[in-house]
Amino acid sequence: MLKYKDAALPAAERAEHLLSLMNVEEKVGQLVQPFGWQTYENRGGTVTLTEDFKEQVKNGGVGSLYGVLRADPWTGVTLENGLSAKEGAEAVNQIQRYAVENSRLGIPILIGEECSHGHMAIDGTVFPVPLLLGSTWNVDLYREMCRAVAAETRAQGGAVTYSPVLDVVRDPRWGRTEECFAEDPYLIGEFAAASVQGLQGESLDSESSVAATLKHFVGYGSSEGGRNAGPVHMGWRELLEVDLYPFKKAVEAGAASIMPAYNEIDGVPCTVNAELLDGVLRKQWGFDGMVITDCGAIDMLAAGHDVAEDGMDASIQAIEAGIDMEMSGAMFGSYLLQAAREGKLAEEVLDRAVLRVLTLKFKLGLFEKPYADPQRAEQVIGSAEHKALAQRLAEEGIILLKNENQTLPLAPGSGKIAVIGPNADQGYNQLGDYTSPQPSEKVATVLKGIQARLQNENRHVLYAPGCRIKGDSREGFETALACAEEAETVILVMGGSSARDFGEGTIDLKTGASKVTDDSWNDMECGEGIDRMTLGLAGVQLELMQEIRKLGKRLIVVYINGRPIAEPWVDEHADAILEAWYPGQEGGHAIARVLFGDVNPSGRLTVSIPKHVGQLPVYYNGKRSRGKRYLEEDSKPRYPFGYGLSYTTFAYGNLRISRTSMTAEESVLVTVDVTNTGDMAGSEVVQLYISDAVSAVSRPFMELKGFAKVALEPGETKTVSFEIGAEQLQYIGRNLKPEVEPGQFRIHVGRHVNDTVSCELTVREAE
Repeated sequence: MLKYKDAALPAAERAEHLLSLMNVEEKVGQLVQPFGWQTYENRGGTVTLTEDFKEQVKNGGVGSLYGVLRADPWTGVTLENGLSAKEGAEAVNQIQRYAVENSRLGIPILIGEECSHGHMAIDGTVFPVPLLLGSTWNVDLYREMCRAVAAETRAQGGAVTYSPVLDVVRDPRWGRTEECFAEDPYLIGEFAAASVQGLQGESLDSESSVAATLKHFVGYGSSEGGRNAGPVHMGWRELLEVDLYPFKKAVEAGAASIMPAYNEIDGVPCTVNAELLDGVLRKQWGFDGMVITDCGAIDMLAAGHDVAEDGMDASIQAIEAGIDMEMSGAMFGSYLLQAAREGKLAEEVLDRAVLRVLTLKFKLGLFEKPYADPQRAEQVIGSAEHKALAQRLAEEGIILLKNENQTLPLAPGSGKIAVIGPNADQGYNQLGDYTSPQPSEKVATVLKGIQARLQNENRHVLYAPGCRIKGDSREGFETALACAEEAETVILVMGGSSARDFGEGTIDLKTGASKVTDDSWNDMECGEGIDRMTLGLAGVQLELMQEIRKLGKRLIVVYINGRPIAEPWVDEHADAILEAWYPGQEGGHAIARVLFGDVNPSGRLTVSIPKHVGQLPVYYNGKRSRGKRYLEEDSKPRYPFGYGLSYTTFAYGNLRISRTSMTAEESVLVTVDVTNTGDMAGSEVVQLYISDAVSAVSRPFMELKGFAKVALEPGETKTVSFEIGAEQLQYIGRNLKPEVEPGQFRIHVGRHVNDTVSCELTVREAE
């Protein structure tokens, strides 16, 4: 038996042996990743591999494929021509079988898929977007979701996912805000570790595990003006302390892969930043996994960043800096073989990259188990269990922003309800970006959710779309106003959309029906590449709300969107406001259960919501020296970080600290009693913040360093404890190293960053 085929040997040893048998064409082939959906044709359910793919396998091989099962307008894979759960697994098996049986060394292909909030394939469960997942503040539940996503992906043969997104949101005008967990690095770090644990499981070669790819490394959420892939102006101290922190936590959790960001930092594109890719990632953190570019990132080096003369130069710079594989393979596939043959690429540099790719394949068990089980795929993907999990996550992440005079929950017998708005019954609008096509019956819209909730109460529900997300058409106003006039309660479902053009046509504003036309339309105002100058509602949505308000009806606003909305008029005039972000396929049921009190809202904001876009940046952990106010308005957000209301009330008391003085080598225990003082069961998110009174470099006034979500019955009290040691007190000092300075610290515990109780802690010099 050839040594690399011996499963009893360590992955690294097997990879070394296989590398020694490879020629230069085969080595370069391992670093190339073509688009997977272009490797086959589906004709009436019969999958045929393309001749181009077959030829590529024979001429050196294909290391990886991107998005074999990805379905969306970009790939052109639709519900009509796409593959079901079972068919997808069978197609992957066909691809793998050809690669294994028709390449000289029988090396299986690494199948990489998008799975930010569910596997982006037909039949996959669509979970809420990460912005809502972060709003749950429930790390354990998110870890469970990651296990489900990994199981669905691996069941079809996917072995690596390009998630989680660990970018720290600094400007919510950025279209990819929805893909991120928060504006706070500590909170993101907790979800980052949980993501790796959930996706990768106890062993990468499990039938329910995939390799996690951390992205986008690094600073991507801090781009100039909130414009996607724009320059990042950030010093090393802030980079180490803020943006790199979540990645470090995920690397410590064992992440197998990482993806550099498109942006540059201080003039150096992340794709060729050896100080980050080699210095920090590998030498300081000990990362030994694979590094893959984002799609088209190498091309940007020569046509965008302009730090390379041409594709050859860009490819060599990238692999020398520490890139192991190029997503899409356009540059590596075109130039690396030529560079190696001409002596422009050192053999040891090429071998280093190939070795990392092969090692990951061995760790994933692809040489022993390259094929998926189509029957298992059919059972696991989109299961009832995963559907229920999607709904629970949505329920826990929905945030109650306003509830004037206890408008919510809606009481039984509260009369007719009018559900109005462009997001009331548009399924794609509540799913977010990076979502596959969905049959309408699979997505529970808000209208469907409310109708299902009230079907046994025989209550009449009226509906009108009113307007579109974008555009100035008021054609639907008359119908919407008539519906509102007839009802006692109006639920306005407004916001945004990250839905790409799935060919569904436009919407009839008078009837709410889908109206297919020859004209391309799109209400997309958020998502990758869709950055905004403002944070207000697009189109005539606000005008419609103002017209309905004149009727004097009880007004409940439900936002479905991918970034914060700043609309002072709505904050002032709505009786209640729910922020639901993009809640996924079960979002309508979750929203209905919150509206009618079956679920007590427990979501809390992970991004601060400004009063006006001109206040940006408003993230809570800015420096104390950032200034006080503007001429027109103060600098405080409308809704602060950690904020969220409940149908019950909570009281904090008896804050105590185990001792008031410690050294940097010691730790203390902080405890607080939290009581449900209302008459309804609910969950409170107890948040721990720390302030450093005096430090050698300027610091934020408060920083999140712990949290716990606690379920409480009416009248029940629970004691919540937090341990505070060096990890919670340290910061990056002037020498760019973590340190804990002696001095005074203030410990804050409460319901959000602006509502806490506090105590003092002194850190003294070690004796």
